[in-house]
Amino acid sequence: MSTRHTVDTGAASDHAAELISDARERIDALDHRIIGLLAERITMSEQIQRARIASGGRRVHLSREMEVINHYSGALGKPGTALAMTVLELCRGRA
Repeated sequence: MSTRHTVDTGAASDHAAELISDARERIDALDHRIIGLLAERITMSEQIQRARIASGGRRVHLSREMEVINHYSGALGKPGTALAMTVLELCRGRA
């Protein structure tokens, strides 16, 4: 048994440690993609906010934000609401 693997992963066997290590690599790759998608979403939100403000509108469109919150909560339940609020917060106020 490789002590290094079991200590790094918390697994009790090399086999489990290898599975955990592989899954963590995949999660890290997914997190990298999610962060990239959030950066893209922030950019798109900035464009929308600039266009809305330039046309005399308000920076934030509350009914649209409610659509986003409902979409996330419908897909993910209560944690989806919190996630949507965080995403919206990241995307507000940069224009």
